[in-house]
Amino acid sequence: MTYRPVVLIAEELSPATLDALGPEFDVRFCRGADRAELLREVRSADALLVRSATQVDRGLLESAPRLKVVARAGTGLGGIDVRAATQHGVMVVNAPTSNLVSAAELTVGLMLAAARNISRAHAALRAGEWQRSLFTGTELFGKTAGIVGLGRVGVLVAQRLEAFGMKVVAYDPYVQAGRAAQVGVRLVDLETLLEESDFISVHLPRTPETVDLIGVDELARVKPSLVLVNASRGGIVDEVALHDALKTGRVAAAGLDVFATEPGTDSPLLELDNVVATPHLGASTDEAQENAGIAVARSVRLALAGELVPDAVNVQGGLIAEEVRPGIALTEKLGRIFTALAGEVAQQVDVEVRGELTEHDVRVLELAALKGAFSEIVEEQVSYVNAPLLAAERGTSVRLLTEPESPDHRNLITVRGTLADGAQVEVSGTLVGPGQRERLVAVNGFALDLEPTRHLAFFVYQDRPGMVGTVGGILGAAGVNIAGMQVARQDRGGSALVALSVDSAIGVHTLEEIERAIDATAVRAVDLLPGQ
Repeated sequence: MTYRPVVLIAEELSPATLDALGPEFDVRFCRGADRAELLREVRSADALLVRSATQVDRGLLESAPRLKVVARAGTGLGGIDVRAATQHGVMVVNAPTSNLVSAAELTVGLMLAAARNISRAHAALRAGEWQRSLFTGTELFGKTAGIVGLGRVGVLVAQRLEAFGMKVVAYDPYVQAGRAAQVGVRLVDLETLLEESDFISVHLPRTPETVDLIGVDELARVKPSLVLVNASRGGIVDEVALHDALKTGRVAAAGLDVFATEPGTDSPLLELDNVVATPHLGASTDEAQENAGIAVARSVRLALAGELVPDAVNVQGGLIAEEVRPGIALTEKLGRIFTALAGEVAQQVDVEVRGELTEHDVRVLELAALKGAFSEIVEEQVSYVNAPLLAAERGTSVRLLTEPESPDHRNLITVRGTLADGAQVEVSGTLVGPGQRERLVAVNGFALDLEPTRHLAFFVYQDRPGMVGTVGGILGAAGVNIAGMQVARQDRGGSALVALSVDSAIGVHTLEEIERAIDATAVRAVDLLPGQ
């Protein structure tokens, strides 16, 4: 009798999921929230399909010797330990494009609702009040819409707003003007967008650089008639500053689907009449859920067939040598650090692999570097398939270089890039010991030995006494604990580097204080998200 791979579905999914899987699999069901039942059933599973209620952690993975792929029917990865899955050789996939249209349409809906006072008028009417004069709104036609972040959702929103007869401008430092022009959008700096826009819509990933990107100073520049919409990520708009601006009339109205802390039921913004809000409904449509189920079913079919899986977040599919697997997560981190240090899209990126790893096929490390490099600068999910496409769209050429000789380390992985002004940025890492521990060993020519923990910071300054103490004192006053520190210099009295791993994110104001105190020539913070 022919063996049929076991696909375990741990949560309720769209019926279209089963249709997309087809008859080749032994499909079983369990309650993912029931840990004992889940652990019992997953022992025989080749694939596990979940949504958000099932915890896929190291313990579960150790209990599933046959498991080859975990698929989450949604855009996020909440509840899945991606790092542990990679170490166990288990592919993780999701459905990163399933809700693009839903998110874009909700953005436009919030914009219209805020501009036309729809929620307030509806509530008044249900209360028996007919007060047309109180709810005079504003048209979208002829107005200027500012898109902050021109990724896939940002482009879809721009296209829809153009259909309303709006002029569309956009701010995105990682998009070239030519690409923006192709979708009918004029690329501007953030200051210009703030000053020109009648409506602003935010579409950015949440990173240390984008947290509170729109705060007190930015809201002071906008028109008092502005309608601000955020259906992207909470925390990009400073909610305290927005509350004050809405309350004082500095901003006319806001439409919000996301909050810095969720659930956001106790947000003071909900007390304001000029705010219309929804509880993170960007993906909450029948179509998005169906698309997600179909997408992960197709990915499972590809994964179990050993083929390339476009939506894999940790491995590309197909055979990857066991010796190479530990380097995947490290290389993705190097890509993230590279982008943070560069501050822009590089024109040329080289991924160099040295040492014993070159005895194997290491092309996955090139993809991992690109995935990390672009994960911080686009709103959409970056995969091993679309990362090269994102690089090509932004005019970045990429090379994979291999060299068997590695004088200083058994294996060395370097991500090196050339920027528009000719400057080069370089970051290197290695794996050490029986546990293959990750180490950051060089940044822009400075030799280091630092564990790449979640929160990192880099400060370049002129070498002189007292600077390390100054940095430590400011971080201590801000309540940021230093987990590891490396100080490096190339020449006495020349440029020096302080590289830090810290236990919590360093706030923007703290970074600025350090920059002023040590007269830093470069300040960069990096958030290596869990599972990356």
